[in-house]
Order: sequence, then structure tokens, then C-alpha cells
Amino acid sequence: MPAAWTLRPATIDDSTWMAELRAVVMRPDLERLGRYDETRVRQRFLDGYRPEHTSVIEVDGVTAGLVALRPEPDERWLEHFYLAPEHQGAGLGTAVLAQLLSDDGDPRPFRLNVLQGSPARRLYERHGFTLEREDEVDVWMVRRG
Repeated sequence: MPAAWTLRPATIDDSTWMAELRAVVMRPDLERLGRYDETRVRQRFLDGYRPEHTSVIEVDGVTAGLVALRPEPDERWLEHFYLAPEHQGAGLGTAVLAQLLSDDGDPRPFRLNVLQGSPARRLYERHGFTLEREDEVDVWMVRRG
């Protein structure tokens, strides 16, 4: 069972550490796919960062990760769900995801994409996400209401 955790709204000042965490978390998968670029992995996050759709995950008051849920008219995109390595594997990701996906009466499906071969795919599948399409790098998944 994960320690006590909370979500707090992100601010523009969170962007630098978030981009760094993204680089750390994604590096093994991007290297395996031959796609790791030290600058690009950070810049892609910074270019699309929307603090109004992003939450900071804290465990006992310590920053543990981030998650973004971007609403669109017909769907909700789960983006940038990253946990620091020391917070992975203890159920925190499961707990956060379960809260985000809890039935709020909104009929819009959730969508996301994950890198081919990423262990995160198993987490999403356990929470009802199914394959929508894929290519040699990305897997797009959907969870309908």
C-alpha cells in the first residue's frame, strides 16, 4: 500500500523539475527504441506544458511525480504520468490512476499513448485501457466509460 499521497495543482515554476523527471523516467525506453535525445526529451515537455491541466503528486509532503489530464470536447487525455524511480513499484501509480479514472459521470473516454515495450502499459491495461492503434514507437490506448 502506498504512503499517504496527495495531488496539488502545478505551477509554471514546476516545469523545470518536471522536464528533468520526464527525461529520467523515459530514458530507458527511449534508449531501447533508439530515440533518446537529451535535449529533445526535455524540450518536448516544456513546449507543451500546461500547468492548468497538471498535478504534482506528493507523498508525505515530498514531490514524487506528476500527472496531466487534458480535457478535450470528446475525450480526456492522460499525459505526462511520471513517478520518480524511488516511488515506483509500491502501488502509488495504481492509487493515483484509480483516483483519476474514478467514475465522475463524465462519459468521455480516456486516451493516452505509451512507448512500445514500456512497463507502464501493464498498469494501464489493469485499469481497463485497451489497444487502439500502434506503430514502431508508440502505443495508443483508450478506456471507454
